[in-house]
Amino acid sequence: MTLKEKLKNNILTLGSWVTIGNIAVVEIMATGGFDWLCVDMEHTSIDLHTAKILITAIQANNMKALVRVSKNEEVIIKKAMDMGADGVIVPMINSKEDALRAVSYVQYPPYGNRGVGLYRAQGYGIEFEKYREWVKDEAVIIAQIEHIDAVKNIDEILEVDGIDGTIIGPYDLSGSMGMPGQYYRDEVKEAIEKVRLACKSRNIPYGFHVIESNPKRVLERIEEGCTFLAYSLDFFFLGDSLRDGMKKIKETIR
Repeated sequence: MTLKEKLKNNILTLGSWVTIGNIAVVEIMATGGFDWLCVDMEHTSIDLHTAKILITAIQANNMKALVRVSKNEEVIIKKAMDMGADGVIVPMINSKEDALRAVSYVQYPPYGNRGVGLYRAQGYGIEFEKYREWVKDEAVIIAQIEHIDAVKNIDEILEVDGIDGTIIGPYDLSGSMGMPGQYYRDEVKEAIEKVRLACKSRNIPYGFHVIESNPKRVLERIEEGCTFLAYSLDFFFLGDSLRDGMKKIKETIR
């Protein structure tokens, strides 16, 4: 079953975030059994050249490669898809109009307005027709819900044909409410709950980026109905493990 089919049937998938632009990171994370990995081009130094290498490595390790693009903009989304990404996570989808633009940038006419180029995704020019059908049926578009305006407009966002799921960005959502990083405050939890209920009523995947590397946090989100889950990110896995190990060593030798 493809990622698109799993999303359509609201079947749980687990992924993570790649922020370190090195192929070894992907190869190590592949040993964890993720369904997908997301290359973050919004908040990192990963450029287009590196992103292409990471996309190739992710797919070579039997995972789906998503790209969190830097913004909801035609050229960057088109380039991510032309490099062969299986889909995009689009930040700051705050309205129906934003969602419609994101879909139009991924899909070719008559379903969207994406320009035609011949690059890796299109088999470097010899598989365009095959790719055109693939995009129509399998390209994944995830709306990142990370602003209070998106919460207010969630019903109309979810009405847009072509949006395959959502993912909460807890830090930016709390920031848009004047309390950055405090996503366990009651006001933020109420906003998140509104998104969850809206997704549930339409049987659309409700997603969340669990920042912490503690697996208990992921299990909590699964319990509440999340089916598109990002489990932490590369440098937290590395940093949390080494800090925990060093703490235990120092406590033992004192």
